[in-house]
Amino acid sequence: MPRIEWRVPRRRPAVKLVGAAVFLAVALVYARDPGRWVTAVLAAVALGAFALRDVLAPVRLAADTTGVTVVHGFAGTRHIPWGEVERVRVDARGRLGRRDEVLEVDTGESLHLFGAQELGADLDTVAAALVALRTGNPIPGG
Repeated sequence: MPRIEWRVPRRRPAVKLVGAAVFLAVALVYARDPGRWVTAVLAAVALGAFALRDVLAPVRLAADTTGVTVVHGFAGTRHIPWGEVERVRVDARGRLGRRDEVLEVDTGESLHLFGAQELGADLDTVAAALVALRTGNPIPGG
């Protein structure tokens, strides 16, 4: 069975870099106001760092018959054999009129969380594919 990968959508780092540029422009406008200048520069640096992570580690989650590979640290990866994975599920919660979903890959010792924007896919579909790979069943829709 081939490896399946879920990655950050290609335009996401570009959007973050544009946001960083906007915050740098705001910093220039407020150059004489230290509080606003520092806030704008920090926001630009943070967005730039997140964009860099998206470029360095675009594949956030991958899976095959041996296990899952997750992003670990800033841009590293960690392979987790299926025997160490205790649970794969989508946690959905409602808050402030919104429904937020997170894919959880639980190893008992660590919990790896992924959002739909980060994986570029529907989380229920990703969870179903992971469970199918874990159990050796055919992947739904694949």
